[in-house]
Amino acid sequence: MTQYLISFDDGAMTFPKEELPDVAKAAQEVVREARDAGVWVFSAGLESQRASVVATDGTVTDGPYPETKEVLGGFAVVDVPSREEALQWAAKIAVACRCAQEVRELLPEPSV
Repeated sequence: MTQYLISFDDGAMTFPKEELPDVAKAAQEVVREARDAGVWVFSAGLESQRASVVATDGTVTDGPYPETKEVLGGFAVVDVPSREEALQWAAKIAVACRCAQEVRELLPEPSV
């Protein structure tokens, strides 16, 4: 099977605060369904604007930079047989979280 990254931009989840319990419950139901289906690998939300960049020379700078328009807000990884199935899971996550999701295929691990 192939792993896919399903992600959304920071700030994409725009709904009234009082709806957060409903959104959280819906998201947890999708996670449960994906675990039961055996396709769930991992997910996480990311702390807003708290990235650091380590350059190839070891220099560390705070980022993302102000010119950055999109910052990753959270992600999930699923392991499924096809892109079509990854898109189906992304659709379920989009409905539950009330925001658009981006889907990207992860490169396979290099053979040793």
